[in-house]
Amino acid sequence: MIDNTHYVLMAEYNQWMNNKLYAVCASIPDRDRKRDLGAFFKSIHGTLNHLLYGDKAWMGRFTGQTIDGLTMGLDLYEDFHELRRAREEMDKHILKWAMELTPDWLARPFQFTSKVDNRTRTLPTWALVSHMFNHQTHHRGQLTTLIRQLGRDPGVTDIPWLPRFEDEAGN
Repeated sequence: MIDNTHYVLMAEYNQWMNNKLYAVCASIPDRDRKRDLGAFFKSIHGTLNHLLYGDKAWMGRFTGQTIDGLTMGLDLYEDFHELRRAREEMDKHILKWAMELTPDWLARPFQFTSKVDNRTRTLPTWALVSHMFNHQTHHRGQLTTLIRQLGRDPGVTDIPWLPRFEDEAGN
């Protein structure tokens, strides 16, 4: 039986890492955040937008809420501060949602139509929820590389350094 424990951990990790990375990105001038550094979504700003796009798309599917105006590859927000506020709201939403996941829902098949190839697929819900969190981690890995290319240090990015584990370890 699959429960929500792993997904709550991943939602906490997602929120923690996004807070850390946005704090570092806030110290980078806008022109540098938006500079094409050769990444899949070109820039830091483009990658931050794509992360939010992916979360909005998957959460819209999972919660049955249609989200208008989502187009992959187009920035949701040009303004960094608006993007950051939207990210913070999404992270709160994801964490609350993860805490409410049930084994029954996670075990069900889930049908969706991909915006990548317009194919409809049916997969186990737990696999798609895992994918959402894996997608976040994948693109944040790209983001940390871009941040380092601009001479900034994103700090430790590993789960054992989550604040709740640091507190539990007495550090």
